[in-house]
Amino acid sequence: MSIGASNPEYVNSRVRSRRASLFSDDDYRKLVRMGPSGIARFMEETEYEREINALGARFSGVDLIEYALNRNLAKHFDDLLDWSEGRLYDLISRYLRKFDVWNLKTIIRGIYTDTDPEEIQTDLIRAGELDDATIDRLLEVDTIEEAIEVLSGTIFYEPLAEAFEEFEETGALVSLENALDREFYEHLLEDVSERYGEPAEGPEALYIEFLQAEIDFRNLRNALRLARSGADLDPASYYIEGGVLFDRPDLNRLVANEDELVDHIAENKRYGDRLSDALERLREADSLIQFEHALDAALLEYSDTLSSIYPTSVSAVLSYILAKEREVENIRAIARGREVGLDESEIEEELVIL
Repeated sequence: MSIGASNPEYVNSRVRSRRASLFSDDDYRKLVRMGPSGIARFMEETEYEREINALGARFSGVDLIEYALNRNLAKHFDDLLDWSEGRLYDLISRYLRKFDVWNLKTIIRGIYTDTDPEEIQTDLIRAGELDDATIDRLLEVDTIEEAIEVLSGTIFYEPLAEAFEEFEETGALVSLENALDREFYEHLLEDVSERYGEPAEGPEALYIEFLQAEIDFRNLRNALRLARSGADLDPASYYIEGGVLFDRPDLNRLVANEDELVDHIAENKRYGDRLSDALERLREADSLIQFEHALDAALLEYSDTLSSIYPTSVSAVLSYILAKEREVENIRAIARGREVGLDESEIEEELVIL
């Protein structure tokens, strides 16, 4: 934890510069017409030049793109921590634990599907708090139970150990993945409320509002995935505390009717007043994938709205983190889609475009 005064003005000026270099929607439309080698060449002419050149001798095609994306993402988020001081550093570092969750989910899925560790490594983003030695040990184990033991002493050990019993009964990874999400978000909000309180107004209140929105949208995503999976699982049992949109009974009632679910969001003053365009996209979504992409776009739109209220608050930094993640996920989806022969319209359906 960093001690001392915060420096949000300096950090946000750097973030504005970085955000201006993100790919545009027109860039994505160009990329969907290229093969993996063309995408790599395009990236070499952008701020990914250093990563493409450093990795080009060892990798090619989609592997080169994947490694370059993840290395660049980690570099950008390490820079955020290098620039930040005091409370701002603390808030950003706590939020970046989300990449520990990403890496643990990726590793657990890899073990579950008996994926080669080198392939798992491609998808890892080393931007969280877990050190490289721990991640490397996780890549060496053969079972999920062994992976959980490696995490002994971290905040993720107990929730995963508790969820493992349900995993053994159902064979569904959702219990383990939700345990990771729940620990991240609830621990994050608990840390904020205990250390800083929950001010009624000002930039810190917007930080809490941002986190609450992420939790609300995560609950939405989990509930719909469970409802459509056909598994005999109770959506309310996967509820993450800390949001404002649902309580546990709401989820069971609303997942059975998606129109009613979107109406419930629209009727909420916090979201309905700020997400009219995004809610229309939710209503028009024909599939779970489209609905999830619409949720991602809605969260991006919401974070941008919050950051514009207090441009020098931590919300502006978090909005940039989401936007950078969106860029990486879009480029990855295009490269993978081209590799497996999807046509342009099919790839565009995989993209989150505002």
